[in-house]
Amino acid sequence: MTRPRAFSRRPAPCTFADRRDAGRALAELLTQYLSERLPGAAGAHRVVVLGLARGGVPVAWEVAAALGAPLDVFVVRKLGVPRQPELAMGALAGGRVVINERVIRSLGISAEVLQAVIERERSELQRRERAYRGNRPPAELRGRMVIVVDDGIATGASVLAAVRAIQAAEPASIVVGVPVAARAACRKIAQEADDVVCVSTPEDFDAVGQAYRDFHQVSDDEVRDLLATPTTRTAG
Repeated sequence: MTRPRAFSRRPAPCTFADRRDAGRALAELLTQYLSERLPGAAGAHRVVVLGLARGGVPVAWEVAAALGAPLDVFVVRKLGVPRQPELAMGALAGGRVVINERVIRSLGISAEVLQAVIERERSELQRRERAYRGNRPPAELRGRMVIVVDDGIATGASVLAAVRAIQAAEPASIVVGVPVAARAACRKIAQEADDVVCVSTPEDFDAVGQAYRDFHQVSDDEVRDLLATPTTRTAG
């Protein structure tokens, strides 16, 4: 992999109407990014876009459509702290588990409790894989530039789990693209991904939802509909 770095447009706070609006802003930045690194149409054919389910898929659809690249879903499950489900103590993706040791130590979470959460989330991950993809095989990633898209990054646990799982597929490179992220999380992810492309990295950042006027919970049906909507032009 190449030396990681961050590629962002502005540190100031940025408010998006919804995830589709955020996806168009991210697509603009990624188009500029790719024009510098993969000049010409042949380079663009090497790209595949993965949207992290569920919130990253509407963002990823706009990116894939702008780039004329194939879109697939990648399922990641946050490992929420018991009775504090919004607080991540890790994440699960593709059989890989990423643990936030600081959170586990500070809250005194036992190995038994952690394992119970992992098993529960693994079952939900498998359910979503079947619900979104059915019998369709995952996109071929080997030798391609994989753009991993989410609606934002707070702690980075979910995205980091995805990056580590995708590395096993031997892509040519992994680029993480998000509309908004915490600066510290970007730096952490840039240690394992090839690049992090982010529209906005506000200094005062508490939660991804603060960057959106509409931050509704994306449904399974919405994910399925987007995956069924072509992002590439067909000949004819």
